[in-house]
Amino acid sequence: MKKIAVFTSGGDAPGMNACIRAVVRTAIYHGLDIYGINRGYEGMIEGDIKRMQSHSVSNIVQRGGTILKSARSMEFKTLEGRGKAYNQLKSLGIEGLVAIGGDGTFTGAKLFFEEYGIPTVGCPGTIDNDIYGTDYTIGFDTAVNTALDAIDKIRDTAAAHDRVFFIEVMGRDAGFIAVESGIGGGAEFVLVPETKSDIDLIVKSLKNLRKSKSSSIIVVAEGDELGSAQTIMQLVKDRIKDPSKDFKVTTLGHIQRGGKPTARDRVLASRCGMAAVEGLLAGNTNCMAGVINGEVLYTPFQDCIGKTKPILSDHLKLIHLLSI
Repeated sequence: MKKIAVFTSGGDAPGMNACIRAVVRTAIYHGLDIYGINRGYEGMIEGDIKRMQSHSVSNIVQRGGTILKSARSMEFKTLEGRGKAYNQLKSLGIEGLVAIGGDGTFTGAKLFFEEYGIPTVGCPGTIDNDIYGTDYTIGFDTAVNTALDAIDKIRDTAAAHDRVFFIEVMGRDAGFIAVESGIGGGAEFVLVPETKSDIDLIVKSLKNLRKSKSSSIIVVAEGDELGSAQTIMQLVKDRIKDPSKDFKVTTLGHIQRGGKPTARDRVLASRCGMAAVEGLLAGNTNCMAGVINGEVLYTPFQDCIGKTKPILSDHLKLIHLLSI
């Protein structure tokens, strides 16, 4: 293998640039020509591909987002679109890919390999932390700390006005951000898709908490089965029926996807980027390089996509125990 390319796809995540940097410099170290594909699969189809050098990734490790941009490509989901992408790679002699992204990215890479045999190793880049085969994903730690900083500030105003705040965090269909930011932020309740949310229990607990606490924080994962934080707040408010009680909603949104990556995300991204290139050279393909219990491991894409990553039961227990 002499030529490989790297791209980012799907939602951006803090630490993607650190991963790109590691891929580029590891490839150069091993004597490979390394190319960067702009805008993910869409750029692959359009041939928006450039040769990268060591200086191409200077001064980016601390930056959020991705210098290679990202996009969601509907055309790549078609056989014709993937054929165009293959022809673009073939014209440049690119023999392997490093794909930085999540489920959708790996689904596309798996299909591409099955149809055209382009070896691909993935790096888990998503703030949601919902990918099987790694303890943490690139961007998750930064997103949690961003949410935690917001929760800390909201608690100040909640306490000042004796308010109940419902704070919605991202995570798609997973509650990892909600759980860790909720524990770190001392939330009274954390509602996540992995467990059934009980409005009656929340109402009863809030009434009891009024005896010892004047304000409360309820963290809601965006994928909760009861709906958004606004919907859940209204359900609780309708049951409490206390005009003196003040309820507020804050949706943190895409602020969680931006900002400087934490040290933990930069190190994780760098390890995964190096492992992806070395995995390609070792003959690993159609798999993701992740870190489990401190060790770099390669997990087949079919497992990353098909298996559900559970939230630690101890974390769920902590939320209940510490809210007393």
